[in-house]
Amino acid sequence: MNTFTKPLTIGCLMAATFCGSVFAQTAPTVVDQIVKEETDNSQLEKLAHELFDGVGPRLVGSPQMMKAHDWAVAKYTGWGIAAHNEKWGEWRGWERGISHIDMVYPRVKSLEGTQLAWSPGMGKKTVVSDLVILPDLADSNAFKAWLPAVKGKFVMISINQPTGRPDYNWQEFATKESFDKMKKDRDAQTAAWRERIRKTGCTNKTLPVALENAGAVGIVTCNWSNGFGVDKIFGAYTKKIPTIDIALEDYGTLYRLTESGDKPQISVHTESKELGVVPTFNTIAEIKGTEKPDEYVILSAHFDSWDGGTGATDNGTGTLTIMEAMRILKKIYPNPKRTIIVGHWGSEEEGLNGSRAFVEDHPEIVKNIQAVFNQDNGTGRVVNLSGQGFLNSYNYLTRWLSKVPSDTKDQIKTSFPGEPGRGGSDFASFVAAGAPAFSLSSTSWLYGVYTWHTNRDTYDKIVFDDLRANAILATILAYEASEDPTTTSRDKSILINPKTGEPTKWPDPVKPTRIGGLDQ
Repeated sequence: MNTFTKPLTIGCLMAATFCGSVFAQTAPTVVDQIVKEETDNSQLEKLAHELFDGVGPRLVGSPQMMKAHDWAVAKYTGWGIAAHNEKWGEWRGWERGISHIDMVYPRVKSLEGTQLAWSPGMGKKTVVSDLVILPDLADSNAFKAWLPAVKGKFVMISINQPTGRPDYNWQEFATKESFDKMKKDRDAQTAAWRERIRKTGCTNKTLPVALENAGAVGIVTCNWSNGFGVDKIFGAYTKKIPTIDIALEDYGTLYRLTESGDKPQISVHTESKELGVVPTFNTIAEIKGTEKPDEYVILSAHFDSWDGGTGATDNGTGTLTIMEAMRILKKIYPNPKRTIIVGHWGSEEEGLNGSRAFVEDHPEIVKNIQAVFNQDNGTGRVVNLSGQGFLNSYNYLTRWLSKVPSDTKDQIKTSFPGEPGRGGSDFASFVAAGAPAFSLSSTSWLYGVYTWHTNRDTYDKIVFDDLRANAILATILAYEASEDPTTTSRDKSILINPKTGEPTKWPDPVKPTRIGGLDQ
């Protein structure tokens, strides 16, 4: 029996050794598992539906912003990731209500329009009145003399655009002569309208207030975004009367009817609710490091948005990218070497306030940051990565990128050492503090025209294939940065002004606005 079993045992041992060797060579790496998880089990569509269709836009100070923070904490908690909402300031609380805007004379037509953020509510009142166009007056004295004419009227303060077709449409179909003529005329009209406002002695911010104080019943604007059907929706400056944006097509109709003396009338009913001063938050989640828990990799995206649409690509897609990365990391890589933090920043749109506050409030984290990866500018796949002026960023960023599958990394154009970001998105808050922070910058998808701060920034504009690639990229970069045995260098390159050839300074940290919106 012994002589029979001994060679069998040796054979089994040899087989086990062989099998183990094969397993070591063929077992999926962490990177392989990351790619497989996102490819086979992506949660991006589900998260997008819940956040954009369910929660909606996330204007700082609004109930939807707070609802989004709580939603994110609940999602992380459900994934077994510690998360909390961290107060950093206070803001004017405001809640959007319904809007009804109609032309009632010389014919009836429902108009495409919306009240601007923080526009004063009208209660249950509806106002019907005609319109006046801001005239081309000689100077501020003439403007003051004209002001009584606005009493009881809606005042149109935006240019009547000469075309509602975007330039790419003209380029495709117009003759060169026609296109050039249109651009020349448009430039002249735009300059003339800018001069018209300047001669009032007011700015775009103070003009609505002057008209309000003179007895106007509402301010009518059209902030066209140079594309079919898109307007940018920002904030109102009036305190008592509504400020509404009307789409180019309808605004042009009203403008021409008013200009020709047909005296169109509109009916406006807008509701909103002032909520006083409310606390503002960042949502922070973390997976604690096991070997170097006091060193940090940060995944970064701002959580707030303007509220003309639902903030899907600014910055919902960045938000989903880093949420999905954290979900995958917790599942595939639950015991990272360094602590991995995700920061969903509040009030980026008003000046990077949430991330600037985090940098100011957490010097103990900032001084030990291994890397920050920020995603902000739209739904497109990441195609640009700059070293942000950090002298040795080439060494570690290219090392980490080398682990990314070629179908994702080959599309990325890198620049080293690059220039430090001075604004634009939240990575700049960390760069100014000397922490290696990088923007994962996306391809366009006409972001600046069609979704950036517009009424069309909605779920249907998301390109999920690109978003999945970004989630894979962010996850792998966070994993590689966490695993790297070396600590990243913070050495800065010497900055030279390309126009003057003179040395320039590294950007200084900027203090956040901790109490905001009260002067809107």
